Amino acid sequence: MPVINRIADFAEEMKGWRHALHQIPELGLDLFKTAAFVAERLQEIGVDEIHEGIAKTGIVAIIKGQGDGPTIGLRADMDALPMAEETGVAHASIHAGAMHACGHDGHTTMLLGAAKYLAETRKFSGKVALIFQPAEEIIGGGRIMVEEGIMDRFDISEVYALHNAPGLPEGCFLTTPGPIMAAVDTFHINIKGLGGHGALPHETRDPVVAACAIATAIQTIVSRNHHALGDLVISVTQIHTGTIDNVIPETAYINGTIRTFDPAVQTMVRRRMEEICSGQGVAYGVEAVLDFEEGYPPTVNDATKASFAVGVAEDIAGPDRVQGQADREMGAEDFGYMLKARPGAYLFLGQGESAGLHHPAYDFNDEIAPIGASFFARLVEKAQPVG
Repeated sequence: MPVINRIADFAEEMKGWRHALHQIPELGLDLFKTAAFVAERLQEIGVDEIHEGIAKTGIVAIIKGQGDGPTIGLRADMDALPMAEETGVAHASIHAGAMHACGHDGHTTMLLGAAKYLAETRKFSGKVALIFQPAEEIIGGGRIMVEEGIMDRFDISEVYALHNAPGLPEGCFLTTPGPIMAAVDTFHINIKGLGGHGALPHETRDPVVAACAIATAIQTIVSRNHHALGDLVISVTQIHTGTIDNVIPETAYINGTIRTFDPAVQTMVRRRMEEICSGQGVAYGVEAVLDFEEGYPPTVNDATKASFAVGVAEDIAGPDRVQGQADREMGAEDFGYMLKARPGAYLFLGQGESAGLHHPAYDFNDEIAPIGASFFARLVEKAQPVG
């Protein structure tokens, strides 16, 4: 597996960076220690410009190549998750209730490794914009960075990102042209009826029965309103109501998630949920109000850029270890905002067998960091060759 030799030379240094980042997980936009660590490494590496405070704690660093040319964007997310760590490793989180359970410490390390190599060699034309992003897990730091103008401010022409993939063989790459990750929307349904004694249901308007009926009816959207060969997930994940066995409550609450790729399907789901809430509310004599929250858009790879990225991945891992026409995922990613703003591609890098993402026993595989860094570096050199 042809990892760039110079990157292999500082693999142990990268491991040290990753372990240091793993110990200081931070959440959302409040990545002050993480951002400071990244900025310090970028200063040591010798990048040409460091722009801090974008989306509160995000960073864009610029490395200039040889001669004129476009600017290619490389993105790494930096935030952690609000959960207790159960890895037992020596570099475990020192921040109670937070851990890097999705590998963003590894993503940041891979981009820092690529930065170190590119700043030393500069075997490319134009510029590289290194995008260190907060709040991928919540809020959508990618959206905020785009809204704050990074694509125009730094004249970024195309943009790429990697995400580790537990279960995919170590060092293998996976991507696909077009949609690779789904849009995610959230629904909240608040039901208001009339409570009363459990022995006298005829004197109430029972929100519990209405909630059950609404949750059941929602399942028919996938099975009866959507083409069977299409991709759509609607999951009811919470139903809360009642406090005791002999009281019919006044209210009930339903919550869940929706995953789509097609805006027309997203619109259909919202319309049908409104119709179900309205109709079942009348049927059961309750008021059922839908709050539909649109979340991250689908992550859609540009077909040409994805094909180019596959070629780079094959240079690093070998053709037999790269899937360029993989199935798309129903998970979501706020890198979709960046791919709406500029063409590019999102790829998965195999982590090997490990605990899954968002699991308290998960830990990033340090062996793949030089592979990811080599991918980023080769991508720049091939996309923007000198001369």
